[in-house]
Amino acid sequence: MSYSVGQVSGFAGITVRTLHHYDEIGLLVPSERTYAGHRRYNDADLDRLQQILFYRELGFPLDEVATLLDDPDADPRAHLRRQHELLTARIEKLQKMAAAVEHAMEARTMGINLTPQERFEVFGDKDPFNEEYTEEAEQRWGDTEAWAESQRRAASYTKEDWKRIKDEVDDWQARYAALMAAGEEPSGEAAMDMAEEHRQHMNRWFFEVPYEMHRCFGEMYVSDERFKAYYDAMGPGLAEHLRDAILANADRHTGS
Repeated sequence: MSYSVGQVSGFAGITVRTLHHYDEIGLLVPSERTYAGHRRYNDADLDRLQQILFYRELGFPLDEVATLLDDPDADPRAHLRRQHELLTARIEKLQKMAAAVEHAMEARTMGINLTPQERFEVFGDKDPFNEEYTEEAEQRWGDTEAWAESQRRAASYTKEDWKRIKDEVDDWQARYAALMAAGEEPSGEAAMDMAEEHRQHMNRWFFEVPYEMHRCFGEMYVSDERFKAYYDAMGPGLAEHLRDAILANADRHTGS
């Protein structure tokens, strides 16, 4: 069975012009042509296109992609293993980025830009995330848009704004601890609604948090000992409960 260039464009989500370019540079030459000269792609061509798009998504230049795919000693399964390893490494990097930005956000919430006196007055002894984590995050992710956005917003906040943020955090924490103590399942409507409230708080005060990023935050609350201790102090097991509620809420909204 073979497919036209238009069909393949629709399957792969790329333009016909891109397919023509791949043909012209020898990266993906269709296996067949009609009598009229129109390109026709078979299943082997589609397999190669999938590999090309994987490598392109991972940032490989097209000439390097061609070298990799045309290596006569390469096992097709080796390509998949390599791509899996690269994608896993990218996911890990993104999770670390999300964690670092979250640390920075929490540090801001805990009173950056206030005087020591104001900070003590507003936050008392509840300061699990201090400037150390903001400095750590800035060194690693200071050039990201999320960092820049959080910096822009936080720079404009007054003492009253920080008090309002803290009041919202305290209120949310008390309600979530009570919800968990009452036996609400993480996948229950009430828990998912509070997970969404958690996400919206970050959207409102710091930067936009898509559901995929929120999933990363949820995993971090369990894997990072500092966050786990912070949330579990509100109730034993709360970090895991919140993580599961965040994942369930993300699934609810994205359909995944």
